[in-house]
Parts: sequence; structure tokens; C-alpha cells
Amino acid sequence: MRAALRRPLGGLRGPLRLAQAAPRGWSCGGPGPPPAPPCWSCGRPLPGAEGPPRFCAGCRALQPPGPRPDLFRLMGCDRSFRVDAQQLRRRFRSLQRAVHPDRFGQRPPKEQYYSEQHSSLINKAYQTLLNPLSRGLYLLELNGVEPAQETDCDADSEFLMEIMEINEKLAEPKNEGTLEEIETLIQGDLQEAKKFLAKMKYFANLEDKVKHKKIPS
Repeated sequence: MRAALRRPLGGLRGPLRLAQAAPRGWSCGGPGPPPAPPCWSCGRPLPGAEGPPRFCAGCRALQPPGPRPDLFRLMGCDRSFRVDAQQLRRRFRSLQRAVHPDRFGQRPPKEQYYSEQHSSLINKAYQTLLNPLSRGLYLLELNGVEPAQETDCDADSEFLMEIMEINEKLAEPKNEGTLEEIETLIQGDLQEAKKFLAKMKYFANLEDKVKHKKIPS
């Protein structure tokens, strides 16, 4: 497995393909988010700089979450593979205190529903960014790169064979020596995968610059 992960970039790009769908969130340096609709409760215009989550400055009604929220922006993090876990946890608790459904029991049903949506979204954002693998995959998604699925015809057959061999060993009767060997191998491979995912952000940005250079002026 480690050999597959250490293969040159050209070999690693095979299992990746450009996503055709529009990326989630807005890209750094690109156009900002679309203007927010007025407050659903009082109709007052909402300032574009506030949130998320967004409260009306007039009636203090909680507004619905956006259709494609940027989880990094929501949790107050830079778009980076490295995150401060303690800062992420503090942000998570602060947001949950502000929007938890228990605080909206006496509010209109629509606002109660919005609080449930926000609470669920904050949980999702926290779990996604806390876990290195899901964080890396989300970064790839934001940059328009979609990992290949196991059923893709261009998937790395050698890598899949190694995964099958490890699963077969795990299916055997318990053997402490074998388990320690597999655990050591996996930890090393995870570190290599983290480095690769962290670099993908920069490769995606370079690819965008190349595309812009190729566009006739």
C-alpha cells in the first residue's frame, strides 16, 4: 500500500477526475456569495457581511442556512488541511449554543425548523473538518477534484489488491503480531495520504491558472 501512495504524481492523478458539477461554496479570490434575501419574518434587508448563522438585526429572527454552505467558513477556519482542533471545538460549542433547538422552543415553527437545520449542519461541519480523511476529501471537492469510486475502471488495481489482502488477514483468527503489523502499515500510509491531500489544493489552483492562461484574450 505504501508503495502505491509513494508513486509519482502522474500515477496518482489516474484515480482522480475533474468534477463537472459546480463546486460547493465559493472559491477564495473569486466572486463573493450571492446577496441574501430579506428577513423571512419582518422583511428587513440582511447585511451581507453577517453570519453564518445569520440573525436579523431588526427582529433577531434566525435565518435559514444557505443552500451550499462552505464548512470551513462556517467553522471559522482557513481552507487548509491543517486545522486547530481546539479552536474548531470552541467554534462548534459557540455555534451550537446560539442555534440549538432547545433555545427556540417558544419561537415560530419556521424558526424552530431553521434551528434544527443549523444544528445539524454545524454537527456535520464539525465532524467533517475534525477527521483528517473527511477534511481532505472535502478540500478536494471544494477544488473541483472528485476521488474515483471503487467501481471506477481506472482505479489502481494494485492498490485494491493490497486492500483485499489486508482484509483477508483481518478475517483470520486473531493474531496480535499480525494486527500490530497492519496497524503500523496503515498509520504510515495515512501519513502519506495526508501529505498528498494537502498538496492537492495547490495542484488544483495551478490547474485553474493554466486554464485561464489558455483562454484567448
